[in-house]
Amino acid sequence: MKRIKINAYQVGLVFKNGVYKKMLSEGVYWFWDAEEIVKYDITKQFYATIELNILLQDAELANALHVVDVMENEIVLQYENGLLKQVLTAGRYAFWKSVIKYDFIKADISKIEINENISRAMLQNKLIMNYVRAYTVESYEKAVLFVDGKYVQTLSAGVYFWWKNNIAITVGKADVRMQQVEINGQEILTKDKAALRINAWAQYRVTDIGKALIQNKEYERQLYVAFQFALREYVAMLGFDELLQKKEGIVEYVLKAVKDNAEAFGVEVNGFGIRDIILPGDVKDIMNQVLVAEKKAQANIIMRREETASTRSLLNTAKLMEENAMLWKLKEMEYVEKIAEKISNISVNGNGALIDQLKQIFVTAK
Repeated sequence: MKRIKINAYQVGLVFKNGVYKKMLSEGVYWFWDAEEIVKYDITKQFYATIELNILLQDAELANALHVVDVMENEIVLQYENGLLKQVLTAGRYAFWKSVIKYDFIKADISKIEINENISRAMLQNKLIMNYVRAYTVESYEKAVLFVDGKYVQTLSAGVYFWWKNNIAITVGKADVRMQQVEINGQEILTKDKAALRINAWAQYRVTDIGKALIQNKEYERQLYVAFQFALREYVAMLGFDELLQKKEGIVEYVLKAVKDNAEAFGVEVNGFGIRDIILPGDVKDIMNQVLVAEKKAQANIIMRREETASTRSLLNTAKLMEENAMLWKLKEMEYVEKIAEKISNISVNGNGALIDQLKQIFVTAK
């Protein structure tokens, strides 16, 4: 015979010739050599050495175990004393009823919705992450959820979790902030066949995500084309000179033309502007020549106006001098003074008549 001691927090299973006989609790026992006793720590998970269903036929043993059955489409979260210990996949598991408090949460992962009582923090636990799909919608975004290609719902800002399985999930997102599109390098012919290159910009904001993502494909591209066509239509209606005169009207025309299309795309247009109108080289040369000619004409007009004013001033002065001998004499002396400022001395040669003439200029008659 042999002596067997079962310690505290242990149980023993008695087998005879490989056949289960009974369960032993804490104590000291004597057995024949043909009997085998397998000891188990009841603070740990129970792993059966033979088919579990055979052992569970013993009511005492069955009452001493937590038996957890997990189907193919399920997982079970196993908690020990309130802490997640492991995730159980398809199979059968047994745990001893002991000082350890076990809790089990069963989840059906054949669907996508997580309806089980599992916290968001727990869904991000590294033990569960492989079974969960997570999508984040930022505060400046809106999103639409497609399940197996079908629209299900519109998602607002937040973090969303779904079970990971063979069901296809697609989340389409759109930025609902104010955005700007650049419409650059547009080669456009005016009504009189002048080739221009125009750079423009537009601002828009997504207002209806359903229209933007469900009813339209690449709504940003379609909006770009709508602006492009409206700009080309306006330029093609006008000749080159007329376009330069009416370029302020481009913005109003384009915004009005694009408005209906923008609503169909689920967006609201908030602004449009022309950044550059670039002329081809030959047209630029002609425009420069026209500008130079205009400036020359303006300069000639100013010169003629000044010459006319100067001539009129001289004419008025001549009339005054003709009517007033003293004014004539003063004018003569003014010119003589100006001449004298330019020279240091004067040598005069001549007869008495020349002296008399100088006296008449410089000596006032009494």
